[in-house]
Amino acid sequence: MRRTDVAVEEFLARVADEGQREDARRLCAMMQEITGDPPAMWGTSIIGFGTYHYRYASGHEGDSALASFSPRSQHLAIYLVGEFGNRHQSVLARLGPHKTGKGCLYIRRLNEVDQDALRELIDRSVRVRKGIDRASA
Repeated sequence: MRRTDVAVEEFLARVADEGQREDARRLCAMMQEITGDPPAMWGTSIIGFGTYHYRYASGHEGDSALASFSPRSQHLAIYLVGEFGNRHQSVLARLGPHKTGKGCLYIRRLNEVDQDALRELIDRSVRVRKGIDRASA
């Protein structure tokens, strides 16, 4: 995934569902506030904030967004630090209706989840990626 020059607002204007589009704009504002970085497009459908450098044990390395999400037709896919579901169960219990993947949090609508819990999950993920916090905190 690479950062592109496509305007975020141009991408958001093409989100078909009005509620999903508004949720994406609200999530943009939240992630910008948490990271202190403006939104940018990464690839064709991911909105990211800031950057961090990663290196795997295999030697593979690269740059990615500190925080990012994609407004998909069924849900908002929020990309967090890997295995957050195991590490932050108490926060997820407060969150409300959601699904998780290895490094993804899926929610249908922002107004269905606890905003403070969501903000905490995003902030913890950003802190881990910045090296400020431990991944298992």
